[in-house]
This record gives sequence, structure tokens and C-alpha cells, in this order.
Amino acid sequence: MRKIIHKMVRRVFTPLHCGGAGRGSLLLLLILSLVSLTSCNKQENETSKVILNEALSLNKGNFQDDYGVHNAWIEVFNKSYGTVDIAGYKLAVYNGIGDTVFYNVPKGDVLTKIKPRQHALFWADGEPNRGTFHTTCTLDTARVNWVGLYDNGGKLIDQIEVPVLEADHSYARINDANPEWVVKGGDEASSYVTPSTNNMTIEKNEKQEKFALHDASGIGMAITAMLVVFSGLIILYVSFRLLGLGMQSKKSTETSKTETMTENQPVAKAEGKEGEVYAAIAMALHEEMNNVHDQESGVLTITRRTSAWNAKHLMLRK
Repeated sequence: MRKIIHKMVRRVFTPLHCGGAGRGSLLLLLILSLVSLTSCNKQENETSKVILNEALSLNKGNFQDDYGVHNAWIEVFNKSYGTVDIAGYKLAVYNGIGDTVFYNVPKGDVLTKIKPRQHALFWADGEPNRGTFHTTCTLDTARVNWVGLYDNGGKLIDQIEVPVLEADHSYARINDANPEWVVKGGDEASSYVTPSTNNMTIEKNEKQEKFALHDASGIGMAITAMLVVFSGLIILYVSFRLLGLGMQSKKSTETSKTETMTENQPVAKAEGKEGEVYAAIAMALHEEMNNVHDQESGVLTITRRTSAWNAKHLMLRK
């Protein structure tokens, strides 16, 4: 893919450097080519997400269809983590006799959308009129059956050869999407036939069993839980303690800055007019507090005084 894009880039940009005409057309051609290649690559990746996962050819006492009939079935699996719609896909079966039988998955059924890591089961009963998941294909119980899966573009995306199987035995992957295939149908959990579910059935939890074996009384679990709780509390204490110290240090720094500014501020003000005002106020308070005013008896004394204004001899006429 990279080589193809590189060649196209060289073909397009070579005439650009040479000053050729039609630069806009060439750039448009390059963009369309890149989009087309990206779309094809994306479609190829999406269609390869659905694979064949399990098949059973002779069903006597196994899973029943929605009509209560034991029929052969083919299971597909969505191995991706996104929903894939298999509408338009094709299932093909060939048993060495006649032609290959194809079944087109109908469109318009919401059940054809397979959720992430989920399965879809198709009944190989030759009765397509019974529903979307009943196919025109059948599996020959006495021959090897070739089964193919095609995407909605007609591309073969997966294929298997189902061997001749015993009754109620399936040919399946060891685990979902595992490349190795085995025959299942035994009594062990790893050999169960698993239509529409995981191929690997887990009946026990090894970790829990080991823990129960080594700590039957539960003392280890209790100690572990206490350690976890106390560790969390210690971490919280240390965190809040460090946070408090940081806030206290910040507050002390701001206080010292404020005090320094306060000490320097009166000196600067005393040099101006405000210093004189402060001095006058201080002197007034000093006089008021120390009784500096004159001592007065509170008695008024009137003294007669001779004046030319009230001399009688000056008022009489001769």
C-alpha cells in the first residue's frame, strides 16, 4: 500500500516541479486516489472481523432451532470490538457432489447485526423460508463439507473443511477466533459443543481456588484488607499534612511581606505634608492630656479707670 501511494505521489508531483499544466487536476486525482485506497483498506479490515467459528453436521440430541427441530448448524463469530452487520454476506457449502450451494443473508433484519465478541448461528437445514438464519445449505453427514464465508462484496473472508463427525460432535476452534480447530463433543469442559456461546467453557476460577487453598481461614484476606485501609489512611494523612504545611508557609511569607511594607510606609509619609499633620495632632493631644492651659479663678474683677470719655468736667460747657 505504501509503495503504491509513493509511486502515485511521484507521478503527480514530478510535473508540478517541472511547471506543467493542470496542477489542480493532478492534485484532485491524488486526493481521490488516496481516499479510494483508504476506503478499500478499511472495508477489507472490517469484513475480516467476522469468521467461521464452529460447525455441527449430525444433530440428534444437541441444540434445537426455533421450530424445535434438531438440524445441522454453522456458527460465525465477530472477533472485533465493534458491531458488524452481516446483511448481504454469503454462506457457501460444497460436499464434493454437484455445485456449491450459496445462501445470501437477507437485508433488513436487525438480528444480522452482531455485537462485539458475539456469535450468530445459521441452521443448515435447506429451509430458508423459515427465517433469516435458516439457510439453503445442508451439511452431508457422510462426506467432508467445505464451508466458505463471503462478505457483501463477494470476497472470500474465511473457509474451513468440516470432517465427517459423530452424532452431536462439532468441529470448532479451541477458543473463539483461535486458528487451531478440534473436534468437540466429549464430557470435559474443554470439549463441550457450544452453539451461540464461547467455545471455551470455564467452570472454575483458578485464582479463587488457589486463594482458598492457601488461606482457608481467611486470616490472610483480613490482614490484606487492613493493610490496604491503613495504607490509604496514612497516605491521606501525609497528603493533608504536606498541604497544610505548604499553606502555612505561604501565609507566613505573605505576612512578612505585609509587615515589611508597613514598616517602610510611615517613613515615606513623614517626609511629606502628612508628617506635619501628625505632629500637630500629637501636640494637641499632649496639651490636652497634661493640662497645659492657664489656671483661672472664675471671678470677674472690674476696675474703675479714668478716661476722657467719661470726665464730667469735660462735659460741662462754660
